[in-house]
Parts: sequence; C-alpha cells; structure tokens
Amino acid sequence: MKAMLVDDENLALLQLRKMLKEIDGIEVTGAYQDAMAAIEAAKADAPDVVFLDIHMPEIYGLKAAEMLQEICPDIEIVFVTAYDDYAVQAFELNALDYVLKPVRRERLTRTVQRLLQHAGDHPKAPPASRVALIRCLQTMQIELPGLGPETVKWRTSKAQELFAYLLHHRGQLVRKGALLDLLWPDFDIPKATTHLYTTIYQVRQDLKRMGVNIEIRSLSIKESYVLDASRVRIDADEWEQELRRLEPLSAANVYEHQRVMDLYAGDYMADNDYLWAENERQRLRMLWLQHAQRLGDYYVQHERPSEAIAVFLRMQQQYPYYEGSYLALMKLHAWFKDRAAVEEQHRLLSLVLEELDVAPNESISQWYTEWKSQSAQL
Repeated sequence: MKAMLVDDENLALLQLRKMLKEIDGIEVTGAYQDAMAAIEAAKADAPDVVFLDIHMPEIYGLKAAEMLQEICPDIEIVFVTAYDDYAVQAFELNALDYVLKPVRRERLTRTVQRLLQHAGDHPKAPPASRVALIRCLQTMQIELPGLGPETVKWRTSKAQELFAYLLHHRGQLVRKGALLDLLWPDFDIPKATTHLYTTIYQVRQDLKRMGVNIEIRSLSIKESYVLDASRVRIDADEWEQELRRLEPLSAANVYEHQRVMDLYAGDYMADNDYLWAENERQRLRMLWLQHAQRLGDYYVQHERPSEAIAVFLRMQQQYPYYEGSYLALMKLHAWFKDRAAVEEQHRLLSLVLEELDVAPNESISQWYTEWKSQSAQL
C-alpha cells in the first residue's frame, strides 16, 4: 500500500515516516510540507492512502483532503491532528480515521492494519459500467442492476440529507454557506465547516463503496459543490418523462396510461419529508393526480366502472385529502345503486374535512343533496 505524508512540521513528517517504515505492508512514496505540492504529486503517484495534518498553513487540512479525494477517488485519508474538539467530534461522528499527535506506534499500527484489511475486503474495481437507479419516490433508495433496491445506511441523518439536497439540486452550484445554514444552523462557522467537510467526505466514500457513479465536485473559487448525476438514472425523472411521452388517452394506449400511473411509487422523498423538497413534491403529486383523474374519467366514460373504481380508490389511498376521488366514487357507487357505499364515501369525506376544519366543495354538497333526494323517492 502506497502512502503519502503531508504535514507542515518537518520533525513530525520524519517521525511519522520512521514509524511507518517499521510497519509491514506500507510504503511511503512521498512526504510533503506543502499541501499544494502534495496534491500535484498525487496526480502522478496515485497513493492508496494519505496521512494528512488537519492544521496546515494556507490551506485547511480538510480542504486539502477534499481536493485529494477528487484527484484520486479511491484514496483513503487518515487525518493527523493535535486534539481539536471540533475535528475529533466530526471524525468520530462520520467514522473517519484519525490519529492524534503525538502519534503513538500502537495506534498507528492498528490504523495501518485496518487500512490493509479494508483494501483486501474492497479491492479497487474498474470504473463501474453498471448504471445505478436512484429512487426518490416515497423512499430514497439506490438500486444496482441485478440487485434489489437498497435503503442506504448513511452514517448520520445529516449525511443523508446532504446527499439528498445535492441530488435535488443536481447539476447546479450549491453554496457551502447554504449547506451550513441548512444542516448546522446552530454551530459556529469553524465547527459547522468541519462537519460539512467530514460529511462530504463520508458521502463520497459511501457512494464509492456502493459502486454508484455520482461525482460531487468542489468548486473552490465559487465556494460551492456541484453533484453530477449524469451517469445514473433517477426514478422521478424517468416517471415524468414517461408521462410526457404518452399520447392522448385512447383504447389503443389505455393500458400504457395505467402502467405509468402504477409506476408512481409515492411522493418525492416523502419518507424524509424535507421542507426544501416540498415544491417538487407538490409539483409531481399534481401531475400524478391529474393523470389519474383523466384515466379514471376515461374508464367512466367508456363504461368500465370496476377499473374506474380501482383508479379512484388508489387516488384516495395515496391522497386522502383530495376531494375529487370521493365524489367520483360516490357517483360510481350510485351507478351501481349501492346506497351504503355512497354513504360510506360521504362519511369518509366528512371526517377528512372535519379534520381539516374546512367546508365541503359546493359541487360535492349539491350532488350529494340531489342524490339523497332522488334515492329517497325510490
């Protein structure tokens, strides 16, 4: 395993190099006091691991780690630091490896053994040709070809939300300041920044571990990140594209319309209920409701009541606060002369409206009153 050392203190570099030479399985290919020189050397040397001092002049150690990770996506990083409450807390939270100064031989040996074991368990693979599917409808999951969807076990809820937010804004610049405000609003800037860098590092590591070809680039000049999702599929995008490709409803394509309706697994990132995703959640929800309503109406117009009932029941189960499904089901049950079923739909709607403390739609009240009057005469 090839190792690179980066520390602005020459004595610390010499000591670390001496200790590592005495440990089997690791070869030091370069030691640098200047982080930018190390980053340039990494392009040619492609080290397996870098031991990096977090407190570097001119360039923050975590920032250097970010740049190294972009140059060498497979690189492992071990942070070397004097005790720093912010850094150690963030490292432990995100399960990053670190050693404290003064470096102890026993601790360093354990770290190298862990690196060697990890390299044996996870050999470097060629660039993935398999295209991952990112599921965002209802539950956020990742699915690789030939495997079932996997709910990712992110290290922390912050890591999960960070990935979700960058994915939501894929292809766009996302300011680091915006991420600090979103995820660590109560932390001071140094502490929040440390958590941001370590969380980004861990998200990248998790994506690499899963074989997901998503790149998160850091744009230093603009102090931003950009997530490139061009080499993965996203279910919300694919569903909307399929919906927009549909021709107007007809006997020839009604089952294709039904298939697209059934593909909608649930609201966008619904299980996470992120407030910042609400506009997209509402937009996709309305697209689905409008499409389902048209499909249900088509079945009604072509006297296919059983299929219509199935569509409107699905709408009601998915969105119990959507009044249109109750009216449609009341009309269908009235067509079957099933008075009890009409009354049950009206009762369910009344309960929903009572919970919301709103009055029923006037057209629904008018229809129900007229139906009630007509059925009483039968």
